Parts: sequence; C-alpha cells; structure tokens
Amino acid sequence: MARTAWRPKGLFVGLATVDLIYTVAAIPRRDQKISVPGQRISAGGPAANAAATFAFLGGRAELVTAAGAHPLAAVVRDDLRRHSVRLHDVERRRAEAPPISSIMVLRATGERTVVSANAAVFAELRGNFNPQWLPGTSILLVDGHYMPLCIAAARHARERSVPVVMDSGSWKEGMADLLPFVDIAIVSDDYRPPGCRTIDDLFEFLRTQSIRQIAITRGASAVRYLDERRRGFIPVENVRPKDTLGAGDIFHGAFCYYMCQPGCAFRDALKQATRVATFSCRYPGTREWMNAFPR
Repeated sequence: MARTAWRPKGLFVGLATVDLIYTVAAIPRRDQKISVPGQRISAGGPAANAAATFAFLGGRAELVTAAGAHPLAAVVRDDLRRHSVRLHDVERRRAEAPPISSIMVLRATGERTVVSANAAVFAELRGNFNPQWLPGTSILLVDGHYMPLCIAAARHARERSVPVVMDSGSWKEGMADLLPFVDIAIVSDDYRPPGCRTIDDLFEFLRTQSIRQIAITRGASAVRYLDERRRGFIPVENVRPKDTLGAGDIFHGAFCYYMCQPGCAFRDALKQATRVATFSCRYPGTREWMNAFPR
C-alpha cells in the first residue's frame, strides 16, 4: 500500500459482485462452447473496486453494500479484507447468492463483455444506511446501485457537509431523487438523462441540478469536465490495454483519494485519476496493477 501522511476516510456506497473472468480470443458465437486456459475469481462492482483503489493509494476505505450470508459472499469479504476495506453489509443475513458477473476479456484489445444481475439480486433491501458510519468521512461516493441506500447516504452526507461524488454509467430509476444531494458527478459517455442527446445537453442538465463539478469519461478518449463555468479536457495516455475491466471504477476511487488531498484542485484530481486508471489497463483484472504501480 502506498504511504502518505494524510489518510482521508472514504465511504463508498453501492454494488459489490463476485466476478468470474475469462480471457478469450473471440466472443463465442450463438450456441458455441469454448474453452480457455484459466479463470480468475475476485470481488468486483463499481463501489467495491473504487473502495479498494482508495485504500491502496493510502486512504481509509469503507464500503456499504449487500453481500449476504451465502458461501459465495466470502469471495467479496475476503477480497475487501485483503485490500484493507472495511465492509458494512446491510444484508448480512440474506441467504441468496450475491450478484455474480460473468466477464469475457478479449485478449487482443482488452475490451470486456459483462453479464450480471447487479442490484437485482437484492432488489428489495431490508437493511438501511446507518448515519453512524459517516463521522470522520472526508468524501462519499455513491454508484446508483441500491438506489434507496445511495439516496439515504447522500442525504445524510449533505446534512454533515461531506462532499458527495456520484459515479454512474447509465441513467437509473430513482436517480432524479439522488441528484439533489450530489456535489460532484463523474459519469460515462453513455450516461443520458431524459432529453439529453449530446455532451453539452448533459453538462447543462447536471448544472440545473446545482452540480458545479462534472466530468465525463469516454474510454480511451479525453475526459471532458466542467468546473463551475470552466470547461476543459484531460488527455488519456495512449497505451495498449491488456484489460479494461474496472478501469472506470479505479478512476473513481483514485479521484476520491486525490480530491481529499490538501490543495488538490478538481482538474488535478481528475488528471491523477486518469493516470491511475490508464496504468491499471496494462494488467489483467482490477487488482494486479497494484503490484506494479510506482510508489
């Protein structure tokens, strides 16, 4: 783990999954079976990957999610423990298997194809957000999965003046109720609220929600951002990716960490996050890059 004198606390709220990852030469055709030399099994999910990144960089990370009591949930718990992320499981007594993602990564390009039930596994959460998890928190990230949990967390964070970061790759049901509590929105190019067709539409829509710091990630293309009224681009280094899985999640975790550093401006945090996420694409999975990242 990277060492730093300042160890901010990041609270991450949203999805944790069990990822089954296969590297393939080509996506199988209809009714085709293929064999691969091996497989990887690890924890995943936007909030979980972001929390692990935040902890790796030197922060104190806590994750609020639903994992449950099924034996497969041990994959999530063990991975988080190994990466110094404290887990708050709001469904620790549920018997259902946790969300499982089946992932194929193309060997030649690093592009990934994902099938997952995501939050549908625990569609009706029985557990609630506990405001006692917030004291000492420097930044809160919500990923829009388990929307009632995200809204409750963001509302309590706003009441305590904790900055709220929203990570979202798509418009989700209930998001209109979350946006009023969001301070910083970092979304993908596929994020399209109703009526938004272009990036300019998206910037304007989020500004009408009183969100003044916005970034739009676009894969290997430059990150576009709006900081108050200042617009700009963060270039993305051109690398040959080995695996793009979780790069966006890693971006969000790194952004949260650097945004907490004294004197770090919004653009600077985006620039550092871009550097970390790009580096991660050179290695398979969402954790192996940590072994090679320059200290």
